[in-house]
Amino acid sequence: MTRDMICVSCPIGCALHVELDDAGKVVSVSGNTCKRGEKYAIDECTNPVRMLTSTIRVNGGVLPVVPVKTSVPIPKGKMFECMKAINNEVADAPIKLGDVLIANVCDTGADIIATNEV
Repeated sequence: MTRDMICVSCPIGCALHVELDDAGKVVSVSGNTCKRGEKYAIDECTNPVRMLTSTIRVNGGVLPVVPVKTSVPIPKGKMFECMKAINNEVADAPIKLGDVLIANVCDTGADIIATNEV
């Protein structure tokens, strides 16, 4: 089995070709011009992760919502579960930039942090 993808680790955007065995294990990566491309391809094929950005409702603030993000990338398969947790949360003003609004969201090891003040 093979996968073709574009590396997003740096601005070059190498076209990567990844060969996988029947169990889904990476056998080889080609097309990368640096080690970051190889790591990106392996991670993307075995355990893809993403940063999650959203908003949380605010009580008593000037704005009705505060923008938030995960402190670290989370597994792609946990995105919808984390979004449900975020959608169920309501924070009380005042909120400062960097405040942790949800600790260890859905046991991912990532915190949901405010990216603005309200």
